[in-house]
Amino acid sequence: MTGLAEFTAVRLVEGYRTGEFGPVEVTRAILERAEYAQSTVNAFVRLDADGALAGARASEERWRRGRPAGLLDGVPVTVKDLLLMRGGPTLKGSRTVSPEGRWAEDAPSVARLREHGAVLLGRTTTPEYGWKAVTDSPLTGVTRNPYDPSRTAGGSSGGAAAAVALGAGPLALGTDGGGSVRVPAAFCGVFGLKPTYGRVPLYPASPFGSLSHVGPLTRDAADAALLLDVISGPDARDWSALPPPPGSFVDALEGGVRGLRVAYSPSLGGQVAVRPAVAAAVRRAVTGLAALGAHVSETDPDLTDPVEAFHVLWFSGAAGVVRRLGPRRRELLDPGLREIAGIGARLTALDHLAAVDVRANLGRRMGRFHEAYDVLVTPTLPLTAFEAGAEVPRGAGLRRWTGWTPFTYPFNMTQQPAASVPVGVDGDGLPVGLQVVAARHRDALVLRVAHALYEAGVAGVEPSAGAR
Repeated sequence: MTGLAEFTAVRLVEGYRTGEFGPVEVTRAILERAEYAQSTVNAFVRLDADGALAGARASEERWRRGRPAGLLDGVPVTVKDLLLMRGGPTLKGSRTVSPEGRWAEDAPSVARLREHGAVLLGRTTTPEYGWKAVTDSPLTGVTRNPYDPSRTAGGSSGGAAAAVALGAGPLALGTDGGGSVRVPAAFCGVFGLKPTYGRVPLYPASPFGSLSHVGPLTRDAADAALLLDVISGPDARDWSALPPPPGSFVDALEGGVRGLRVAYSPSLGGQVAVRPAVAAAVRRAVTGLAALGAHVSETDPDLTDPVEAFHVLWFSGAAGVVRRLGPRRRELLDPGLREIAGIGARLTALDHLAAVDVRANLGRRMGRFHEAYDVLVTPTLPLTAFEAGAEVPRGAGLRRWTGWTPFTYPFNMTQQPAASVPVGVDGDGLPVGLQVVAARHRDALVLRVAHALYEAGVAGVEPSAGAR
């Protein structure tokens, strides 16, 4: 059977249930794609073919007996190399992390995957400690874009997004501290969700504090809902985790968008210069929302760019990442990470408290905004993928990655759920993302809006040549 690597997780589970195909043949097909993804875009730190096939055989036996372990039994999943996964090192893209040790503990989201019978394929690439919105590191080199390997996959979950785009597993776990799920999702033409902070438990805590969220990268919103149903289970190791969700995210997908109040902000009130092809693709998708019955208003949130406050929080986290490293080991770091860590180390407690005040004020304003509007829609990014191996586009006059991600990091500060939905390509055939944002705890609404776009044929892009 051909096409197994293109199937969504929902479709795979249905095929296992009916006996149309089994986890072993699916895993073999996806491992073949994973090898291709590694050779063409460098999506993986480590593939575990033997472990994946062993997991697939065990799953196949459970399905044969009619006793699947859970919602994802036999579905191949990848894990970003910032999340603990027992049986091998979590290197975080860094030459400063020793691979030695027992590595006997799973992160909460990985533990939930095992409990539900998922087939764990391997670890996807990240920039060092996830510090920037492109994926290259001193340890693993550059991860490239599936639509054009001369371009970046985005980051910091770039390996995860590239793997999904190339059929190397329908589901991937990523992390998002300033856009790190949504940015690569937009650049690679897949779906990415940053849930409400605490919706997915995280352990160990991120050095970037409550800016960092765990979230899914998938083929579509329905697969993300299925994965979120699994990984949102509670874990006592995360004291800031939310209680269990009130119901299934899959069950909440239906209902459409008729009657929803949608705020469409094409440029955050003129603060962001959006490339014409991106703006046009997003506007077409917003027109599609209106055609589905949503009440769309072109309006902007009260959102003065909080980049300086974000930098204080982010650079302080970077300083925390490296604080125990001696001078020799610091020389092994990505120079950009070393630079922002140095800035962070010079910040004061008062600087940090002032940034917290900015964050609280931003959260209050967005809370009031969502009293009037159910969701906010923006471009995910103002541009499409640029040259690989660079933190900022050549000639853009920008210093840091935050200069080209103004639509994403504000919603890490407010802890709101936000998703990137692919809505077409630009003139170079590079994917464009649309961002859907809702009030805190309304993850199901974000998924419902995105699902409506997929169901209506508004969302989605043609797969890259390597995935066909």
